[in-house]
Amino acid sequence: MNQAYRDATTQMEELKVQQEYILGWQGGFLGHPMREEQRLTEAYEAGYEDGAAKSTENFSNWVEAA
Repeated sequence: MNQAYRDATTQMEELKVQQEYILGWQGGFLGHPMREEQRLTEAYEAGYEDGAAKSTENFSNWVEAA
């Protein structure tokens, strides 16, 4: 893995970003196919789009509520 991937994953974990968003972001970043339709969630899809764009700007939008 490259350093940008590791740094982003660490940042998301430290911010306590929703797990579905993290999984989507990682899949998009790595170019994996998107999940099958019945397993898609809003967080996963948003993460996938951001990961595919190599964007780290929206992490704070997906922080888990305390």
